[in-house]
Amino acid sequence: MTLVSQVDDSTLRRIADLGCWTGTIAVEPVAGGLSNESFVVTDSAKRAIVRFGRDFPFHHVFREREIMVARAAHEAGIGPKVIDAEPGSMVCAFIDGRTYGAADVRDNAGRIADLVRRFHQMLPAHVTGPGFMFWVFHVIRDYARTLQAGNSRMTDELPRYLALAERLEAVQVPLPIVFGHNDLLPANFIDDGERLWLIDFEYAGFSTAMFDLAGMASNAEFDIAAADALLERYFEAEPTTELRQALAAMQCASLLREAMWSMVSELYLNAPGADYVAYTDENLAKLDRALNAYASRWGAL
Repeated sequence: MTLVSQVDDSTLRRIADLGCWTGTIAVEPVAGGLSNESFVVTDSAKRAIVRFGRDFPFHHVFREREIMVARAAHEAGIGPKVIDAEPGSMVCAFIDGRTYGAADVRDNAGRIADLVRRFHQMLPAHVTGPGFMFWVFHVIRDYARTLQAGNSRMTDELPRYLALAERLEAVQVPLPIVFGHNDLLPANFIDDGERLWLIDFEYAGFSTAMFDLAGMASNAEFDIAAADALLERYFEAEPTTELRQALAAMQCASLLREAMWSMVSELYLNAPGADYVAYTDENLAKLDRALNAYASRWGAL
């Protein structure tokens, strides 16, 4: 017998057939996903998160790679254990803790900076297979091609976005290559009361630390003082003027990428309850604020 709450029969059967359960299971949907479906499943021995998702080549997302990174993150002591993985699904241990919001990230910025540094430094020893790169400015350019080909409602704006991305890229400074998470939304941090966990590795890959720091700062709407403190904590030294300016520019790039992610999702995704048009508009508004903040400190781009 299976106990269910608000889950349709076909989804229930798909969960029940995963083969990693002991006895009766209870299933509860997890709200809020923009591109995947997730469920909390409890059996007689454990609680777990079941995540269903397919490859999204238009977003450079491949599930086999995501599963590999999730296992590597667990080996590094940063992510939950992967209990089961099959084509289109992944089952991870449930972390009993508080999922962060933007205010939580601002309040725990130092702890998060330490966790992100550990992720950057430790994951290369655990990831396997061919290397793969996440460079946000390539992603933006490729999104522009996808939006053009898909006749997006935002097509007329693409030349402006590409020109902006080029100026933001020119401000960046050389940094060592790290293994980045590349999607540091507040909800990807969980605090169990003793330690922080990092989850959701769809976009993880070799990258620059600046993108994760900028994503963290832009998604949680850090002010200038908080952003400077984040740089100092991560690099364990007073940040140079060039680093400060690069972070401010990368925050704009992070928001531009998030907005364009949503524009592409308008064309190709249909997650339950997701309003991609509203999410696009929300991130474009954040981008405008970030560009104004950049201009007030560093001059117009």
